[in-house]
Formats: sequence, C-alpha cells, structure tokens
Amino acid sequence: MPEGDVVHRAAGRLGRALDGRVLTRSDFRVPRHATADLTGRTVLETAARGKHLLTRVEGGLTVHTHLRMDGEWLVSPAGRRTPPGDRVRLVLANADWQAVGVRLGVVDLLRTETEHRVVGHLGPDPLGPGWDPQEAARRLAEQPDRSIGEALLDQRNLAGIGTIYRAETLFLAGVSPWQPVGALGDVPGIVEIAQRLMDANRDRADRVTTGDLRPGRGMWVYGRAGRACLRCGNRISRGEMGAQPQERLIYWCRRCQPD
Repeated sequence: MPEGDVVHRAAGRLGRALDGRVLTRSDFRVPRHATADLTGRTVLETAARGKHLLTRVEGGLTVHTHLRMDGEWLVSPAGRRTPPGDRVRLVLANADWQAVGVRLGVVDLLRTETEHRVVGHLGPDPLGPGWDPQEAARRLAEQPDRSIGEALLDQRNLAGIGTIYRAETLFLAGVSPWQPVGALGDVPGIVEIAQRLMDANRDRADRVTTGDLRPGRGMWVYGRAGRACLRCGNRISRGEMGAQPQERLIYWCRRCQPD
C-alpha cells in the first residue's frame, strides 16, 4: 500500500494540474456517484491527510480518494486517451490538464464540512502542516501493552506510516518490532526518526533511508530478508505482524534490534 510520502506527492501533482482551474470534465466511474457532475466548478485545493487525498471543489464539495494497494493518479495534458478497461475510477480535467484515477480503492464525494467523518480519526501526519510530534508520542504511549510494530502502523497514532517506514524507523531506533510500547525508553525519539525519514523522501520517487544511492543499498532492512545487514552483517529476518486478515510484513535485524 502506498505510504504517506507517495500520497503527498500525488497531492502535489493533482494540485499543480487542477487547483485554481475550472473543471471541464468530471467522470465518476463508481455506481454511488455515477450521476455526479462537477463540470463548471473550480478546484480550490488538493490536500493529503495521511494516506487520504482530499480535492476540494467550489460549492462546498470534496472528492475523497484513497489509493489502497495499487491505485494511482495519472496526470497528463488534456485530451490524452484514458487507459482502457475498467481500471479507471475517476477522471477530473480542465482545459489544460487531466487527472485519471486508476485502481483507486476509495472514490467518494462529500460535503467539505463533513471531511472529519473520513479523516477525523487519523493521528498527526508527519508530512502535514499540523504535524504534532508530542501528540503522536502521546497516542503511542497510551498503548503500553501493544507491540511498537503494530502501534506504528495504526493510522490513529501516526497517519501515513506504512510497512516500509515502520521497518526502517525501528531499525534506526535499534528497537525490535515485537517490543511493547511500555517497555521503550524513548517513544518521542522513534516518532522523530519516522518523521525525519518521511520528510527526507517527500520529493523523492526512489526512497533512500541509508543515504546510499547504490542499487540494493537504499534500505536498511525493508525488502532485504535473508541478506546481510548493512550495519552488522547478520541475516535480515522477515515475519508477519497483526491479526488475521490484516497481517503485514515486517523486516528486522535480530542483532541490531534485540528483543
């Protein structure tokens, strides 16, 4: 599933193409909003909130989308042919640009004043303008018996953290993903690492958390199961965390991140 940095970059692309322009095409290809038509309305702004995208439109309306596992927004000059088949869920276009939502997990149209119903439960967003590290740390600390690996992935604690940043954050913190939050000595430090990693990759198409741009050396542990740890040489472990059917992959070094 795309993480917060990917969603923020998508919001930037949509904003540059749509914000401040009048829509000349509005094509919702989901049953619930098949008859909705935003043509003639000006797009006011596009914002990211964790893994959610909010495109606010004149008249007090918000287009809410979520990429889920493999969705994406394709931005191209107006008039380009849209991808074939049933992958397209939404098209928004103006005289200059078109944005095509492909394989989107969520496509909804709601009143802007009710956005809190879909994003109000989210914790602080490390890439958002209202980022509050103290609040994020407080939310984590309120779950002392929960593993830090599970707590970091809970969007109610930090919005936008996914399996990649969870693995890399905990490696850099030297913390096993299985440790209970209550056993950790520096929860604010973990929050700070997560924000720093995401911010460093905010504008990067290819993530790097090690500072090494060479192929295969951009990540400390994520996606490196069975390979040598770049720090100690021990073999990287891979497992699953979370209750069924929400298990998510976790990578860690047993030597650098002891239980």
